[in-house]
Amino acid sequence: MSEYQYYDFRAIDRALTKAEMAELRSVSTRAAITSTSFTNHYEWGDLKADPLKLLEKYFDTFLYVANWGTRELCVRLPLELADYKVLRAVLPGEAAQARKSGNSVIVAFENQFEDDDWDDGTGWMGSLMSLRSDLLRGDLRCLYLGWLLCAQNEEFGEDELEPAVPAGLGELSAPLHSLIEFLGIDEDLVEVAATVSAPLKAGPDREELATWIESLPEKEKNNLLVAAVSGPGERWKNGLLRRFEQQNARRALSAPDTICRRTAGDLLGLLHARVEKRARLLEAKRAAQAARRNAEDEANRSRYLDQLGKREEATWNRIVAHIQKRQPNEYDKAVNLLIDLRDLALRQSRVAAFQSALGELRQEHAAKESLLRRLAKAKL
Repeated sequence: MSEYQYYDFRAIDRALTKAEMAELRSVSTRAAITSTSFTNHYEWGDLKADPLKLLEKYFDTFLYVANWGTRELCVRLPLELADYKVLRAVLPGEAAQARKSGNSVIVAFENQFEDDDWDDGTGWMGSLMSLRSDLLRGDLRCLYLGWLLCAQNEEFGEDELEPAVPAGLGELSAPLHSLIEFLGIDEDLVEVAATVSAPLKAGPDREELATWIESLPEKEKNNLLVAAVSGPGERWKNGLLRRFEQQNARRALSAPDTICRRTAGDLLGLLHARVEKRARLLEAKRAAQAARRNAEDEANRSRYLDQLGKREEATWNRIVAHIQKRQPNEYDKAVNLLIDLRDLALRQSRVAAFQSALGELRQEHAAKESLLRRLAKAKL
C-alpha cells in the first residue's frame, strides 16, 4: 500500500438533515454516512472536498490519520460559548491553533511523527470527541497540551512564557491520555509541566449552584428551562455551568499570580534533565543487575568446581572417551571439561599437575589436528 488516509467527521450538537446527508453523498459515493457521522478511507485517491469546510458546515469534530505520519484533530465550538481570546492566547503556534470561522471557533491540533505500529485511525474518534464537551465546560487542559506540543516541536523561542497552567494536569482523564498518544506528545514533558498544576477541583457545589440559580431573574430562569428542553445536546448545560464558574471565580486555570510561569526553554531543559536522570538510573540499575548476575554466576561456578573436585579422575576418563570418538562435537565437549579442570587447578594451586597431565594428553593425541586447534583456541 503506497498511501492510506482516514477521515472521520462527527456531528454532536444536532443531527444532519436528509438534504445535508445527500449533499455529503455527492462528495463521496463510498463513504459511510449517518445522521451524525461521515467516515471514509482512501488508499489511492483523496477526499473530494476541503475537510475544514465540511467541518464548518456540517460537523463538530474532525479527525484525520495518514500512514505517512500526519494526525489531525479539529473541534468546532459555538462562538458565544467559547472565549476566543483565551483560546488564541493559549494556542499561538502551528501544531495547535484556534481561529474564527463565522459563528464558530475551530480548535485544531496537528502533528506528524513516525509510529512503527500500523494504525488505520478507526479507533480514535470515540476516545477523543468528548474533549469538545470538556472545552465547553471550561476544562482547558487539552489546550495546554496543545501548547506543550508546540513547545516540543520548538515552534517558540526559548523565552516564550507558558500559558496559565490548568488544574488537574497531573490527573488526566482517559480522553486527555488519548490526545497525548494520538499527537505524540512527550509524556515526560507533560509530567514536568504538571509539577506546578493545582489539584483538580470537584464539580460545582450543589447548594452554591442552587443559591446562584435562585438569584437569577425569573425570566432568565424560564429561558434556561426552555433551553434545557429544546437546546441541542448539553449546550445549554455547558453554557450555564460556564456562567456559574465565571461569576463565582472557580475557573479551572491556576491563578497566574500564585505560580511563576515558566518558559518553553525552562520546560525543555527540565525535560532533558528528567530524561538524562532516568537514563542514569536505568544504567545504574542495569549495572547492579549485571553485578548480581555475575555474582550468581561466580557462586554457581564455585559450587560446580567444588563438586568437580570430587570426581576429577572420572572427568579425565570422560575427556579421553570424548576424544576417542573422533567427532567435532565430542572434541568440543572434551575441551570444555579441560577448561573446567584448569579452573579447578587454579583454585587449588595445582596448575603444574594439571599442565603435566594436559601435556601427556596432547602427546598421546598429537595426530588429531582438529583437537589440537581447539586446544590452542582455548589456550590449553
